[in-house]
Amino acid sequence: MMTDVVESSGSPARHDRTGDTEPTGAAAARTGTDDSAAAERIVAIRERIDEIDRTIIALWQERAGLSQEVGATRMASGGTRLVLSREREILERFREALGADGTQLALLLLRAGRGPL
Repeated sequence: MMTDVVESSGSPARHDRTGDTEPTGAAAARTGTDDSAAAERIVAIRERIDEIDRTIIALWQERAGLSQEVGATRMASGGTRLVLSREREILERFREALGADGTQLALLLLRAGRGPL
């Protein structure tokens, strides 16, 4: 989409071919670009990122609750607080899939479910 910058009442504004107007600095402040096509794409991508974030948060909370339930069930039956072989298995799975960042993520997930060591 082509855009033109014009003066209106002393303030630069961006006009696209559809007639929409937005102050030049506002688009850049929200998206990091004054290009309207790029800004629209960035907004759309960010909406999907926000959806993914909401899903990750919900899954994180569900996972932590399930892990806490496993721990409580295990301890109520006379078992140990932790099963280190299971924790190593989870750490390895995340490391293989995501590298060093995966290990850090797995450590956070484990802590969310069992609390700090």
